[in-house]
Parts: sequence; structure tokens; C-alpha cells
Amino acid sequence: MTVLSADTVAIGLGANLGDARQTLSWAVKALAQLPQTQLLAVSSLYSTKPIDSSGPDYLNAVALVSTQQAPLAFLQALQAIELQAGRERPYRNAPRTLDLDIELWGDWQSSDAVLTVPHPRMWERAFVLVPLAEIAPQCVSADQLQVVANQGIERSLEQGWWQA
Repeated sequence: MTVLSADTVAIGLGANLGDARQTLSWAVKALAQLPQTQLLAVSSLYSTKPIDSSGPDYLNAVALVSTQQAPLAFLQALQAIELQAGRERPYRNAPRTLDLDIELWGDWQSSDAVLTVPHPRMWERAFVLVPLAEIAPQCVSADQLQVVANQGIERSLEQGWWQA
């Protein structure tokens, strides 16, 4: 399967607390402002039920960026954006104001304690695969989409939602 170019990163965005749509829109704009980083594409916004979690439904999207930042520096930049949005981590899979996950980084792979790429659970999650397939169809096969087809994901807004 074709992957992304070496400097292209797929970022999963999610939120289910506060004004999730506004927070995700702000987060996309914050991604575009990161040093040495260019926003390439943003998927539609999708609504999903929490998986292994609780709270209100999530809004999710995937963004593609090109970055020259080193992976750990980029991860720290994403975590700083999460903190600016009021992200707290009281327990695993807690409801959240903002979640930014590095899903793919070109064909680079890492499995250390700080950063695992590809994201270890992305292939099990419709809220990652469906929006990723929308903006980078070469990264997701029909078989992979079929595996998550029963997870109940609903497209809620068209592309460009984040620009408002």
C-alpha cells in the first residue's frame, strides 16, 4: 500500500468536551501555524460514539501536514496545543477537550515508550480510518475500512468546516 511522503504526517483530531467543533477548528489553525510546518489537507468532520471511553459523542477529523520538525519536537508541539485547549489526562481514555494523535509519518515507524508510529490502534478505529481515507485514500484499503464498518461514524460537516 502506498504511504505518505517522508515529511507528511497524518494527525488524528478529536474532542468531546466543551465546544468541540470550535476547539477542533482552532486546533487545525494552530497546526498550520507550527514552525516548519505546512497544512496540506483536512478531512470532513465526523461524529462518533466514545470507544473504550465515556461522555458525549466525539467529533473527529484527520489533518495532513508537511513538517521539517523532528518527531519528538513535533509531538511536544501537539501536546502544547492540547494543553492550550485545556486538555487534562485524569485517566486513560478520559473525555477530552482536544486530542491530537500522530497516526502516520510517511513510512517511518517508531515503537518506543514516548512515540509509537503508526499509532498502535489506528487500524481498529473508524474515526481515524474513514477521515484518513477521505484525504489520503492511498493509506487505507477497502479491507481496512470493512473491519471498522460497524463502528457507527457519521459525517457531520463538509470540508472547509475548520475555516469558519
